[in-house]
Amino acid sequence: MKRPGITARLALYVLALATLIVVAMSVAGRISFKRDFLGTLNHQAVERMEAALPRLGQAYAEHGSWAFMQGREDLWYDIVGSEVRALPQEHDRHADLPSAVATDLLGAGRRLTLLDAQRHFVIGFPVLLHHNEQRPVVVNGQVVGWLAMASIQSVADEVVDQFLDGQLRGSLLLGVAAILLSSLVAWWLARSLLGPVRSVARASHRLAAGDYSTRIEVKGHDEVAQLAQDFNQLAVTLDRNERMRRDYMADVSHELRTPLAVLRGELEAMEDGVHAPTPESLRMLQGEVATLTQLVGDLHELALADVGALSYRKVDLDLTRLLEEESAAFRPRCTEAGLELSLQSPGESVTLLADEARMRQLLHNVLENSVRYTAKGGRLLLQLRVEDDQAVLDLHDSAPGVAPELLPRLFERFYRVEASRGRASGGSGLGLSICRRIVEAHGGRIEARASHLGGVWMEIRLPVTLAPTEAAT
Repeated sequence: MKRPGITARLALYVLALATLIVVAMSVAGRISFKRDFLGTLNHQAVERMEAALPRLGQAYAEHGSWAFMQGREDLWYDIVGSEVRALPQEHDRHADLPSAVATDLLGAGRRLTLLDAQRHFVIGFPVLLHHNEQRPVVVNGQVVGWLAMASIQSVADEVVDQFLDGQLRGSLLLGVAAILLSSLVAWWLARSLLGPVRSVARASHRLAAGDYSTRIEVKGHDEVAQLAQDFNQLAVTLDRNERMRRDYMADVSHELRTPLAVLRGELEAMEDGVHAPTPESLRMLQGEVATLTQLVGDLHELALADVGALSYRKVDLDLTRLLEEESAAFRPRCTEAGLELSLQSPGESVTLLADEARMRQLLHNVLENSVRYTAKGGRLLLQLRVEDDQAVLDLHDSAPGVAPELLPRLFERFYRVEASRGRASGGSGLGLSICRRIVEAHGGRIEARASHLGGVWMEIRLPVTLAPTEAAT
């Protein structure tokens, strides 16, 4: 059996709650009527009975017995039937008039019974019931009679039951109407509130099945609308990541296929006797193997950086000294490529808490990237300065440049600008991605901008541990 959906369950919950409230109100009303309302009437009647005791005692004292009362219902009701006439003149008669009239109308006087001292019937209500109130009539310290009153429940059970049955029928009709109305409102609320949630659920199923183009129409400004907006953002992110994954796999396969194809072709040519193994062909094969080795190593380092497993041994490092050593090591490479390398440093120590090997790798990658993609006869400018407790390393190169909208993509894996900075220049396309991971691991940031020399400006910011004057000291 299929389990009911959340809409049906929410409607049933609201309906059950409304039904429970209606039943509880009906039961509470019945109990309250019997206990509170009828109890209040009995209390008022008892007060009226006690107010009649002095008048009965006075009448007995005047006549000496109860014989004058027998058969005289008019006299009986005159003594006990109207409390207002017995009020003293100095009291405000109108203050107690409503309660007196109420007890008259409810038959309090007709439920009174007068008994003599031996509890024999004299006049009044002819039947003594088990549950009644009795008060003695005292004259000169002696009990000369008893005044009894039947409770309203005992004399009016049938009337009360009829009244309660009528109230119950009315309550049931109102309850049924309330339940029907509650069910309609609950169903409408469930559909209106949970409709967007069902849309999100359906879209989630499509997204889980791989349809990253799934989007939800955002309506309103409530929490459900925010959920739909967040879902759309998640779908956009997953779609972008999926495209990046596919591009990444395509780029990896392409980068591996090219040197492997060269290796295979040359080896097959040597096996078939087409090419003789010469020192030149062996150096070419060694170069392709080195390219594969670099690519696999870069992929391995980037994978370690992505999971935070790239090892760092940070110590106090003089960036000025490191920069001078790396620039000196790269001058022959620049001379071979027909480029001029200039270095501008503050002339004093700039100390970082950094891993020396990783910092050398960072400088090697950015310099190699500039040498590889700068046109022959160009220039490289390397500058170091301190700004707001940060070491700022600027690397400018000359033409060709990169379009401004493409500069942020230089740090993407395997991304290389075609044409002037094209694939023909070589490289794995992972060097700048590794640079960004190294800089971020040291609490800094790296950005690419347009250089005033006509090429690309790489700006690297790293936090310093000591001010330049302190480091020099």
